[in-house]
Order: sequence, then structure tokens, then C-alpha cells
Amino acid sequence: MLLTQMPRRRLGVPENEGTLRFAKADSRVPFSKRYLFLEGTPAFELSLWCGTCPFLFERKDGANGTLSRERERLSELEGPLDSVSADIIQSFGSLLPIGDYLPLLLEVRPQLVAPTDERDYFTHEQVDTWGVDSFWGLPENPRSFYYRTFETEVDPNEHLYEFIVPMVPPGWNDQHRVSYYLDLMRGGTVPTAVALSTLDICQPATDVESIDYYAHWGLTHFLLDGHHKVQAAAELGVPLRLLAFVSLDDSLARPEEVARVPELLSRPSRPRPTRGLGR
Repeated sequence: MLLTQMPRRRLGVPENEGTLRFAKADSRVPFSKRYLFLEGTPAFELSLWCGTCPFLFERKDGANGTLSRERERLSELEGPLDSVSADIIQSFGSLLPIGDYLPLLLEVRPQLVAPTDERDYFTHEQVDTWGVDSFWGLPENPRSFYYRTFETEVDPNEHLYEFIVPMVPPGWNDQHRVSYYLDLMRGGTVPTAVALSTLDICQPATDVESIDYYAHWGLTHFLLDGHHKVQAAAELGVPLRLLAFVSLDDSLARPEEVARVPELLSRPSRPRPTRGLGR
């Protein structure tokens, strides 16, 4: 649910100074694999540039640590953020790859998902549209636990799915810190997490493999801060706030499509019926 939309703004640091960047595996190859790099190492393989291949975030070896060490803990994020200060923008802007961003303050209710389980997007909704991988004969595999939060219809031929992707598995979290947030949330406090976000719009070139052919709008929030908060919220089934810096430059979507995200997140949740594996 959208709480606040802020003006589009230029943020981030040059590639040679940044902690995070989006880039091709090989800049000489037009459709080389697309990655989110963390400290120069691929952390997640992302949807291919063509836009007709399946939507993807697949964890790689570089997703092996959080970014908490990169910045001081901000006391404002321990509670419900109602406005975004210059200090918060400056703190997280120093982690972002330079570019144009649409900052959004959201309320999300995360649900933890494991690959192939009953809530796994890649096993169900994606299979309905793309089928299974033609070589492996299997669905795509994110190789990561992740969180689902929201979905809604864009129009009858397009559907928005929202995900929160941690940099490390929840099992790597400090359980004492998770317990701290469990107690905080049980007391009614709603803390705030922060993410670098992308919107990838993907649709197969043909409907040959589809039993449900439509465009998938994948809004993915890669956590910059709040791994313990999100885990605690998922365990309790309660909402938390999320400050999302949605990249216009590194999304597989036109700026005018990214600009639609606030309105779409303000709509009622509307799941799309699935008929994939196990459904």
C-alpha cells in the first residue's frame, strides 16, 4: 500500500565508488546476462534485457552479506517513518548506483516464500505463462528465500507482482535481533526497512507455452536495511513500512510505466488465479 510518493530525483554515486550497481556480465555482448552487483561481484541474476524471457531474480555467490556495515543505524527507522529526511536520503543515496529514482514510502505485509512451495511465483504464476525451462524441464529457481507482499491487476492482460528480496537467507539473520523486533512489533511499533527497487515488465514473444498469456510486472525490492525487521513482520503476519528507491534507469520498463507504480500500489489487492504446477 502506498503511503507517500516523493518527487523523482537524481541519487547515487559513480560506479567506481558505489557498493551496488546494475550491469551486464559482458558489456560487449548485446543481450549478455543482467546482474545486480554487490561490491563488484554478481549478487543476483535478473530478467534478461529482451523482455520476452521470464522475470527473474536468482541469487548468486555475491549475495553473501547485508549492507548494514556500510552506514550508521538511523534511529528514525526503528519506528514508522512518516516523512523522509535529508539524512535518510543521504545515508542510502551513497549506496545506490547513480541514476534517477522514484522514492516511495510503502506499507507492506511480507510472507516468506521458499522455492517450489505453495506461494512460489516461479513454480505457479510464471509457469502458467512461460511453461518450464525448455532445457532443464523445470521452472526457474530463485535459489533464495524471498517475500511476497502484494499483487494486483494492471489490466486484464497485465498483472503486478511485488517481492522483497533479502541479500542473505533469513537463516543467516541474528536471531537475537529478530527477537528484538518481534517484541517491538508485538508492542505495536511498526519499523521501517529500506530497499533498492526495480520494475521489470516481461511477456513471452508468443503464447505457445502459455495457459495464461499476459505481461508480468515484477516490482522487486532488494533490501538495503531491515533484514531482521522483515523476518519478524513475516513471522507475526503484521505490516511494516518500506522506503523503496525505484530505479528508472535500471528497470526493464519505460519511465511512464514506472510512474504508474504508485497508483497501482494504491489499488486493492487482486490475486490472479493460477493453474501451474501443484495448483
